[in-house]
Amino acid sequence: MPKLIKNFIAGSWSDAVDGRRFASRNPADYRDTIAEAPLSGPADVDRAVVAARAAFPEWRLMPAPRRGEILFRAGELLRKNKQRLGELVTREMGKVLAEGLGDVQEAIDIAFHMAGEGRRLQGETVPSELPDKDCKSVREPLGVVALVTPWNFPIAIPAWKLFAALICGNSVVLKPSSETPACAAALVGILEEAGIPPGVVNLVCGPGREAGEYLLAHPDVDAGSFTGSCAVGEHLERRLAALHRPLALEMGGKNAIIVMDDADLELALEGALWGGFGTSGQRCTAASRLIVHEQVYDRFVALLAERAERLRLGNGLKDESQVGPLINEAQGQKVLNYIAIGRQEGAMLVTGGLRVADGQLAQGFFIAPTVFSRVTPNMRIAREEIFGPVVSVISCAALDEAIAIANDIPFGLSSSIYSRDVNQTARAERDLASGIVYVNASTIGAEVQLPFGGWRHSGSGHPEAGGRGGAIDFFSRVKVIYRDFSGRLQKAQIDK
Repeated sequence: MPKLIKNFIAGSWSDAVDGRRFASRNPADYRDTIAEAPLSGPADVDRAVVAARAAFPEWRLMPAPRRGEILFRAGELLRKNKQRLGELVTREMGKVLAEGLGDVQEAIDIAFHMAGEGRRLQGETVPSELPDKDCKSVREPLGVVALVTPWNFPIAIPAWKLFAALICGNSVVLKPSSETPACAAALVGILEEAGIPPGVVNLVCGPGREAGEYLLAHPDVDAGSFTGSCAVGEHLERRLAALHRPLALEMGGKNAIIVMDDADLELALEGALWGGFGTSGQRCTAASRLIVHEQVYDRFVALLAERAERLRLGNGLKDESQVGPLINEAQGQKVLNYIAIGRQEGAMLVTGGLRVADGQLAQGFFIAPTVFSRVTPNMRIAREEIFGPVVSVISCAALDEAIAIANDIPFGLSSSIYSRDVNQTARAERDLASGIVYVNASTIGAEVQLPFGGWRHSGSGHPEAGGRGGAIDFFSRVKVIYRDFSGRLQKAQIDK
């Protein structure tokens, strides 16, 4: 029997106001219904925002170290339940179990990291130019924050946003993807068990336009954070700009791995396989472009195709599976359409390029790992985000050309270079126009103690996760305080 999950509003689990529900299914086997969730609409969002607004004043005034204690407990509970939650991620989203467990581990990591921020949340104290006067800045919460999250990291990404928003003293309404409501409910259940006060965290399940956009534009919401497609993110950016509402956007990528002629080809090959076909290519950081030096191009393409053909497709809960399904049929058809476009554009299909529906794979949407060679930088498959297991291999003659190709797209999330030459990697670090750069590693592997975010169409300039410039900077605002204890009027820039 599928699990019946509910919205979480004001500390209680409840159905949608009109009683409608929708089903969440296993993408590896459509016959397996994971959960039935509330199909929420504006009335449910209104209830959640009212609850968050009512809870905000008390939560805001709770000392940040005490807020951190709740997040520490949440981290411990996530660690205790890691296997169960990882299996749920795999069943509901489709990624193989090792990646499902990694999804939960990211949530554990960010819980402990943000809990520790409860004893930092730094402002600064600086000297005044006047006597008997001090100057400082402090951080304050924004208020009620709306979080809209995707399906590809159904526990990690909600945790990234939730824990940062909470440690800063905000109350939250979370609207997860309709593909993965059970994972979001499980995460919120962990926070409930950890002792989050009623109304501080609220969960509303439902469709993006009816529930998500309405939530982000709600008149009693103070800020929003969205992870998803560029088209939706840029629409939201335009709409919320008219409301003068802070909005953090983490959107798409068309990430490149540069493989130079002096690279360790076996290491680069492992990085290309992981970056291109991990999570079936359904990552914003997926390595969907390989820019390979002409002297090793043919050899590298042959090795990549041979290894891609050996990857085993299947249900992620089975030990032998290395590549899972696409999230749903619509996404699968989109990927197949791009494969057709690549062939029409004149790229050479080296391997893959088709749906695999043999035996048990017929119950999900599996696409064979696909490699295109003879790709030119202006082809659509080399410029547009596909979000599937499709890799385009482009030739280059030198490092400068490789960097120019890597940068000549609308996106700027993640990039990578493989080379044994320290001078070449230093130039790549400096010149690659992306928010994240890896050296001798794939485009995947960000750690929570540093900011995560992209440039240009990949993001709004408000990174996720930790470090200076990370999520704390978005989910809090700075107040500057001047205290004059001289007992007389002093005029800055005038009195000496």
